[in-house]
Parts: sequence; C-alpha cells; structure tokens
Amino acid sequence: MQPSRSFLFALALAAAALSMPASAQWKWRDAQGKVQYSDLPPPAGVPDSDILRLPNEGAAARAAAGAGRVVAAPAQAASAPAQKASGSPLDKEVEARRKAEEQAAEARRKAEEQRAAKERAEHCNRGRGQLRALESGERLSRTNDSGEREILDDAQRTEEIARLRRSLALNCK
Repeated sequence: MQPSRSFLFALALAAAALSMPASAQWKWRDAQGKVQYSDLPPPAGVPDSDILRLPNEGAAARAAAGAGRVVAAPAQAASAPAQKASGSPLDKEVEARRKAEEQAAEARRKAEEQRAAKERAEHCNRGRGQLRALESGERLSRTNDSGEREILDDAQRTEEIARLRRSLALNCK
C-alpha cells in the first residue's frame, strides 16, 4: 500500500519544520516570494509588508529593532552586517509610544507650571492685601517670637511696607 499525497505532504512539512533551526526568529518573504527564516534581520531591501514575524527575544530586542539598531544573535553580532529596519509596524508602535510619553511629560510639565502660576498669583494677592492693610493706617498687630501680640508702631509699619513692596516688585509682575 502506497502512502497518500496528503500524508507525504504533511510528512515533508513536519521534516521542514524540524530541520529549521531553533534560533530562527525572523520570518520574511524574499523577492522571489519564498519564505525565509533567520536569526538575523532581513536584508535592507525587504519591504516591511513582507516581514512576517519579528524576533521573540523580548521587548528590548523589539525596541532595538524598532529604533533601527541591528539585532543579531549574540554569537554572530560581530559578523552581522549592519541593517536597518525602517517603517515597519514595530517602528511605528515604538514611535507612537515615544510620542505618547513625550506628550504625557509635556502635559505634566504644563500642569505643574499652571499650579505654580496659580500659587504665585495667590501669594501676590495675599501680599497686595497685606500692603493695602498696612497703608490704610489702621492699627495692626503681629505675634512676636514669644507668642505675644504686639501693635506695630510707625517705624515697624514703614519697614514692613518697604519689605512687602520689594517682595511684590520681585515676585509679582
């Protein structure tokens, strides 16, 4: 009895899969349409649409490939020709994530600037209110270092007015 064609085909396919090296991580279609497997990135002339599988070495290798750096097997790194993958879906994903991180950092920076500006405006308003109170001539008091209440005399009032004006001129423009 002769084996069927489908059995022979399945056997040939299994033999091909078993003969493929375990370290093959890249899969792409070459110019002749044949599927190629390698532990090195495809040649520079291979379009991104023909790259069928990227390496499974983890995020660092995929990020390195997406950034246009050479990804090669460790034993062959010195002899691997420099090749650059550009415009691949992985490149686009890495670039999109980088842009998203930059936008998030910019949003955090702007939020911090807005918070600082709001705080500065509150301090300036408080200082202007204190200056108005000092210039109004009404009797004001403050607590000294001993925790006792003391009324400001004219010299202290003049000194405090000058200090507040300097502070407002420097910090509240």
